[in-house]
Amino acid sequence: MGSSFDLSGRVAIVTGGVGLLGKQHGIALREAGAHVVVADVDAKKACDFAEELAGRSVDAKEPPKTLGLGVDVTDKASLERLRDAILETFGRLDVLVNNAAINDMFESPQAGAELSKFENYPLELWKRSLDVNVTGVFLCSQILGTPMAKAGRGSIINVASTYGLVGPDQSIYKKPDGTQSFYKSASYPATKGAVLSFTRFLATYWGKDGVRVNSLCPGGIENGQDEYFLENYSRKTPLGRMGHADEMSGAIVFLASDASSYMTGSALVVDGGWTAW
Repeated sequence: MGSSFDLSGRVAIVTGGVGLLGKQHGIALREAGAHVVVADVDAKKACDFAEELAGRSVDAKEPPKTLGLGVDVTDKASLERLRDAILETFGRLDVLVNNAAINDMFESPQAGAELSKFENYPLELWKRSLDVNVTGVFLCSQILGTPMAKAGRGSIINVASTYGLVGPDQSIYKKPDGTQSFYKSASYPATKGAVLSFTRFLATYWGKDGVRVNSLCPGGIENGQDEYFLENYSRKTPLGRMGHADEMSGAIVFLASDASSYMTGSALVVDGGWTAW
């Protein structure tokens, strides 16, 4: 059974590869034996993390290789250069993790309190989220997935969110004194819902070509949030806490590998039970 999770010899690309989840996806794929391409808009950080990955010990006869490359997921030419570099280096593509995304941040609590409200949410932020979170997934899949379809094999993993499945609970962003400095904006749930629909489209389109397409829907990940937010979030979760970034690793390897060989068009939810009630 363990061999079905083995990714030895396969080439896996992670976009947004130096982010909180992106790094963990890269670590998990490399430890499963895959050659990992770290792709990120910050080319230097992508190269640095690829070097860090290469230095990690892996129990294999031939340690998997790593490669760091800069890419803009909204730019077709940038993605074509990425594809060509990967094919020149490895000669194949097997796994694409569409992880790059925008999740609104505001420069100050005062700005966030007003701009994150739906009534005031800036159109330019809405358009930027659509460009990265939806068009970026479309372009990456089109340009990097097409060689997989031609080869008759591959796995595409689109990172969505529980907020693609359910609406945000704005109350978890309230402070103990009842004030609120942030509202979850409309763009993130809307774009992640679009990713789920696109996943189903691509699964049915490329199924005949041996390319499986699934979504991963993580719950909230602990990353230095304020204590009041951690408490609010945890109360709404059956397991009573936020997730840790490395708790997505098993799901990523499962979806990338032959362990999920009869699974496509699905959304794998890893959220501590958040969507269960």
